[in-house]
Amino acid sequence: MIAEAQELGTSIVMIAGGEPLTRPEVLEITADFPGIIFPLFTNGVLLTPEMIGRLRRQKNVVPVLSLEGHQLETDERRGQGVYAHLLSTMAALRESNCFFGTSLTVTKHNVEMITSPEFISDLIATGCKIFFFVDYVPVQEGTEELILTDEQRRAEIERLAALRAEFPGLFVAFPGDEEMYGGCLAAGRGFVHVSPEGRLEPCPFSPFSDISLKDVSLREALQSGFLKKIRENSHSLTETRGGCALWARREWVSSLLQ
Repeated sequence: MIAEAQELGTSIVMIAGGEPLTRPEVLEITADFPGIIFPLFTNGVLLTPEMIGRLRRQKNVVPVLSLEGHQLETDERRGQGVYAHLLSTMAALRESNCFFGTSLTVTKHNVEMITSPEFISDLIATGCKIFFFVDYVPVQEGTEELILTDEQRRAEIERLAALRAEFPGLFVAFPGDEEMYGGCLAAGRGFVHVSPEGRLEPCPFSPFSDISLKDVSLREALQSGFLKKIRENSHSLTETRGGCALWARREWVSSLLQ
């Protein structure tokens, strides 16, 4: 699949889970594609010294460590002791001269803290150079309580602009940054998502599909009627309070499969 993606001009393949490093052979695959950048989203628990040594030899693989904030917030979601382990892992990555970053799930409860100059300054001191701010997007009904408010969403945009101006590093907001590129980039307009089962979906937050890579090539799958319909309507898929236009219009997205 990655070979097909490379032929189609793909230059970045994000590997996320679950925990990707439960399948360590993923680094055997990435080694075959030095021309593709692989951000590898991980909780860091399986980043052993041996694994870090392999990453040092593969400059195209960028470990992205998942945080929720400081120790209290991170351990509450990811388990006791994970935050302290992540700090030691960051130190080992820095000592090995590995380029690495962090992924921060942005909710209505932590947005002010994780977008503060103090928090970012502390992370930069660890050697972190790329920051993914992933706005909380529900994928199930009844889980909307963590979505940013309209006021928080506007403040987040302003805060990230200030961070970009003040600090050395790459700051990526998802899906917020899509606005500057003309709206929703899902369904192959800018990116596409492959599910664990091999189904091609518009994006991770819109788990709908009418085609599987087990049956057809990536090139063919991208031309599915479902994905084409979403691309053709990108002009109406503007960002919303929850940040994800497909989630806001999930009934319409689901209806396309009927």
